[in-house]
Amino acid sequence: MIDETGCIKAIGQSSEDALEQLYNHYCDRVFNTIISYTKNEEDAEELLQDVFVTIYNTASSFQFNSSVSTWIYRIAVNKSLDFLRKKNSQKRSGIFTSLYVKDSSEIKYESPDFVHPGVKLENKEDAQQLFKAIDLLSENQKTAFILTQIEGLPQKEVAEIMKQSRKSVESLVQRAKVSLRKELEKLYPERGK
Repeated sequence: MIDETGCIKAIGQSSEDALEQLYNHYCDRVFNTIISYTKNEEDAEELLQDVFVTIYNTASSFQFNSSVSTWIYRIAVNKSLDFLRKKNSQKRSGIFTSLYVKDSSEIKYESPDFVHPGVKLENKEDAQQLFKAIDLLSENQKTAFILTQIEGLPQKEVAEIMKQSRKSVESLVQRAKVSLRKELEKLYPERGK
């Protein structure tokens, strides 16, 4: 276990050693959260670095109104959602360009064969379908579902990360599960019986 408060204070004073210690402590968990959004290892690695650059640049202004882990997850989720918004905007622009510019083709951004690193090989196909269905959720439902169901964070911490009440997070997770169930029953009607 590390002294997270001490690390943040030291990072605020430009300690690269403290940043490395915090990075080593959180990198795997943050990467797993990010890749649940990006579904691409290169993009997730880039965002992971961006999260820790942001931590380095803003540690001196961290007020300790939330836990360090909540703050880190909030940065990771916000960077992931910003990335998706930008990607979707570029995708729409690519579609528009392909309609009006001769010899242009739509850019493909996501890997259809994405499998979360935490998924066992025998569940690979199911996981691919699940993540496709997760992509159809609203941002808030997606975030609540990923953080509670995939990353296993407590609803109270997810509520702090999302700046929502615990009841709101619970409701978002329930609505996400209902939506996912409906979507997955279309693909696997025999399992819904």
